Amino acid sequence: MSYMMKSRSALFAVVALLTYAVLSAGCASPGGPGQAAAVPEIRPGVLAGYLPPTGLPNSLALVPPPPAAGSAAFASDEEASRKALALRGTPRWKLATEDADLAFPQAAGTFSCAVNAPITEQETPHLYMLMRRASTDAGRSTSAAKDYYNRPRPFMANKEPICTPDDEGFLVKNGSYPSGHSAIG
Repeated sequence: MSYMMKSRSALFAVVALLTYAVLSAGCASPGGPGQAAAVPEIRPGVLAGYLPPTGLPNSLALVPPPPAAGSAAFASDEEASRKALALRGTPRWKLATEDADLAFPQAAGTFSCAVNAPITEQETPHLYMLMRRASTDAGRSTSAAKDYYNRPRPFMANKEPICTPDDEGFLVKNGSYPSGHSAIG
């Protein structure tokens, strides 16, 4: 099985597990229609997910290792990075900058285009809450593999600026594989 097929299979497994966990945990609130239940924050602005840390999918068991240096898959990753850097200063670079912000309420707007409707705390409180909490679970589900592989981010090797320079301090301490942004998406 090719690397891409293994990665897709692993991603589908993570999505399926998270979907099951979210649906089995329920998204209805005790506050009644139009009101989302109060949920604690695990850090400022980040709500607790539906899953306890021990209930998160084990990304290390689900995701294959990142491409080895010198492999065709690694060369493909580097080429994708070069192509992305060529977009600097274009409207697509600006959109990438906006899409990289997964804090709420910004993230809800990013996903609004997928449902062709605004997703806001006021207009769609249950969906908004589900997205915030599921995003926490999806992002945290990548931690085991990120910590184990600790793959350096492309900007650390190519010394090129990224579309979110304010995040560099955090990103240099956080592995690039598997992608938390992809998991959340």
